[in-house]
Amino acid sequence: MTRYRTHTCGELRAEHVGTAVRIAGWVHRKRNFGHLLFLDLRDHHGLTQCVIETDRRDFAAVEALRVESVVAIDGRVRPRGDANVNAALPTGAIEVGIDGVELLSAAEVLPFQVNGTQDNIPEEQRLRYRFLDLRRDKLHRNIVLRSQVIASLRRRMIAQGFTEFQTPILTSSSPEGARDYLVPSRVHPGKFYALPQAPQQFKQLLMVSGFDRYFQIAPCFRDEDARADRSPGEFYQLDVEMSFVGQDDVFAAIEPVLHGVYQEFSDWAITPVPFPRITYDDAMVQYGSDKPDLRNPIQMADVTSIFAGAGFATFANAIAQGAVVRAIPAPGAASQPRSFFDKVGALGQSLGLAGVAHVVIDDGVRGGIAKMVTPEMRAALLAATGCSPGDAIFFVCTDPDRIAKPCGELRMHVGRTLGVVEAKAYRFCWIVDFPFYERDKETGAVAFSHNPFSMPQGGLEALETRDPLTLKAHQYDIVCNGVELSSGAIRNHRPDIMIRAFEIAGYTAQDVEQRFGGMLNAFRFGAPPHGGLAPGVDRMVMQLADEPNIREVIAFPMTQAAEDLLMNAPAPATEKQLAELHLCVVPPRDTKS
Repeated sequence: MTRYRTHTCGELRAEHVGTAVRIAGWVHRKRNFGHLLFLDLRDHHGLTQCVIETDRRDFAAVEALRVESVVAIDGRVRPRGDANVNAALPTGAIEVGIDGVELLSAAEVLPFQVNGTQDNIPEEQRLRYRFLDLRRDKLHRNIVLRSQVIASLRRRMIAQGFTEFQTPILTSSSPEGARDYLVPSRVHPGKFYALPQAPQQFKQLLMVSGFDRYFQIAPCFRDEDARADRSPGEFYQLDVEMSFVGQDDVFAAIEPVLHGVYQEFSDWAITPVPFPRITYDDAMVQYGSDKPDLRNPIQMADVTSIFAGAGFATFANAIAQGAVVRAIPAPGAASQPRSFFDKVGALGQSLGLAGVAHVVIDDGVRGGIAKMVTPEMRAALLAATGCSPGDAIFFVCTDPDRIAKPCGELRMHVGRTLGVVEAKAYRFCWIVDFPFYERDKETGAVAFSHNPFSMPQGGLEALETRDPLTLKAHQYDIVCNGVELSSGAIRNHRPDIMIRAFEIAGYTAQDVEQRFGGMLNAFRFGAPPHGGLAPGVDRMVMQLADEPNIREVIAFPMTQAAEDLLMNAPAPATEKQLAELHLCVVPPRDTKS
C-alpha cells in the first residue's frame, strides 16, 4: 500500500493468517501479562491486536511506547484461537505477532484518555485538544457519519435534477434575523463586507438567471448565541431553490431526499412520505409550539368556549378579560398517584402559570375542579380532547400571547411521564401558513415574522386591503422530533409586491432599493415564480447520531462563548493589520457606570 503499511488496522481477517504484514497507527492500549505484552493499534479504519513475547528483540521498545504514539509494526498474522476470539471486533479473530516496530512519532503525556468511554472530560479541555478528542471512537464515527450524510444528500439532490452551485462568502448585509459578521475592506476604507447569514439573495438570483434547480451545501454565518442545537458562528445547510414551483412542488422534491437519508443511516421508524402538514395556528394550539414533537401523541385543545360563562368563576372571569383555556389530555392517568398531578402543577408554576387545574375522567369526573364540571361540560370536553374514561385532563387558563410555550412544555412532561412518547423514531411534519407579519414586542411596530422575501398569501391585493397582522405567508418549516430542520418559502418575485411588503414593515422604497437593489433590479427583467428551503445539515447529523449537542457532530466547533480554544480565535489584530484596514479599536464601554 505505502512504505508505512501493507494493510489498515481494520482490514485483517482469518484469510490473512500466515501473511507478513506492516500496519501503522496510534497505540490505543497496552496490556502487560509478564510473559506477553498486548498492544492494540488503531487507525481510521479500525483496531488490530498485536502481541510480543518477552524474549523477542523489540520487547523493550514496545514496552516503552506511550499510549497515542504513532508506530509502524511489522509482523505475521496469526489466529487468536476459539477461546480468545473477540466477536465485537471485526479483526477479533486474528492478531499480529510483532517482529519489528518503528516509532514514527512519540506522544507526550495525554491531558485525557483517548481510549475507553470517559464522558466527564471538561468541555474546555476537549475543545482545546480537539485533535485528541476526534480520535475517540464515538466522535470519530460522528464526523465520518457527517461526511457520509453530506455525500448522500448531494447524490440524492443530483438524482432529483438539481445542479450544485457556489455563492459568494464576502457579500452585503441582509436582514436574516441575526447579527452579521462584518469584514472590513482594505481597498474601500470605512466600508464592510458581511459574511452571508444564508445565500438567500444569490440563490434567488440564480433562478432569475435561468437555472432551474439549485442546491448547495452552504456555509452560513450568524453572530448569535449558542444552544444545544445551534452552534455559534457558522453552520451548514442544504440550500435549495426551484423555479416555476408552488409549495406542493417543493415538498414533493425534498421529502424523498430527507426520508431517504434518514432511512439510509438509521433503523428507526420514519414518517412515511408525504409528511403531514399542520398549520401554524393549529400547531400553537395543539402542541404549544411551531416545532412540535410528534413522537408525543398528545394533542391539546382550545376549550375556552366550554368554560366561558360557566360555573367555574376563576376561568369564566379570566375569559371575560381576554384569557383562553387549553386542555392537555393525559391518557391513562386516572391510575396515577396524587404526586403525578402535584408535579404537573408545580411545573406549571415554575413556567410562570398561576396554576394548573385538572379532572380525572371515569363514569363522571373526579378530582381537581370536578365539582365545577357539569355533565354537559364533561361531554363537550371529551369531544374536544378525544379523552375517555381512565384518562385525565389538565387545564391552563391565561393570556393568549403567553399560553403556548408553558402548555407545550407541560404536554411534553405529561407525555414523558406517562411513557407515551415514541422511542427510536423520526417523526416529520410541515408547519405551513405562518403569519406574514407580527407585532414587535419592544417597539409595537409591524415587523416581518419570518423571511422578508416570502410571498404573502393573496399577493398585492391582500397587502393593500387587509390588516397586516392577519396576513399569512407562503412560508413553511420542516420539523423532525421537535427540531426545526429548515425554514422555506415561495418567494416574492415581483418588485411592486416586495416594495409594498417592506413599506408595511417600516422600510421606504428608497431603503429597499438601497439594500436589495441588486435583486429588485433583476426582478424587473423577468423573474420566474420560485421557492425553496434550507434544511440544517448539522441538525440532521445530530439526530442521526442520536447526540444531544450539536458540537458532537462538528469537527472543530467553538465554545458557547463563540471561542475557538484550539486556534485561539478570536484574537487581537496587529497594529499593522488595523492600519491597513483603516481601523482603530475603541475600548469597550463600562456598562456598569
